[in-house]
Amino acid sequence: MDSDEGLAPAVRSILSTARERGGGDRVSVDARPLSTALARAEREGLVPVVAEIKPTSPTTDGEHAVDPVETAEAMVDGGAAALSVLTEPEHFGGTPETLRRVREAVDVPVLRKDFLLREEQLDTVAADLVLLIVRFLNDLEGMVTAARERGFQPLVEVHTEAEAERALAAGAELVGVNNRDLGRLEVDLATFERVGPAAGGSASLIAESGIETVADVRRMREAGADALLVGSALMDGDPRSNVRTLATAEQQ
Repeated sequence: MDSDEGLAPAVRSILSTARERGGGDRVSVDARPLSTALARAEREGLVPVVAEIKPTSPTTDGEHAVDPVETAEAMVDGGAAALSVLTEPEHFGGTPETLRRVREAVDVPVLRKDFLLREEQLDTVAADLVLLIVRFLNDLEGMVTAARERGFQPLVEVHTEAEAERALAAGAELVGVNNRDLGRLEVDLATFERVGPAAGGSASLIAESGIETVADVRRMREAGADALLVGSALMDGDPRSNVRTLATAEQQ
């Protein structure tokens, strides 16, 4: 793994606890294809939204005390093409059991959102996709391969053009460009506009973080986003209505 130098204290803390977590028995998954879900949303005239169930995070105030299954069902009813579920416990309030319950309740692809550093950590819970963050993985290609051997679809997250090149070299077919930097934890939608072209072409692009309004959705789509991963903006108020507003942004 790369050095923690330059990372925000909260990110260093997340990594410290992630290094201590192991796995379980080997997981084998018959994954629901994200590509199919994105194409279905497009056919229905919707912006493909990956809606995140986010109890809390180091960059938000307070917690969202919601039933994750009810929230997941509301998001799908609102037009979410896929879901993202946190399984990191100490900083995001997630659990593998929450993901298990959500995946059993819905029929859309579900992403496991966590900080995975070693192959054994893939063997925790069945999901359709797993997040792999380039900055934290020396053997990115090995983790991509290990994820696919279990049936997972790896979503490879990048923050820079150089990381995008690493992702493509490792065979990534799904690339997430995170608009939140890992140093100051500040969000800048221009990140996707800058990094996206370096990651596009052979991979589907997902814009992550900082997407809150219809204008944000349109901006990311115009920059080439095939889908949007949205968390905090959906958790306040009615998640069904919140998803519907963003998913229909190009109809408004």
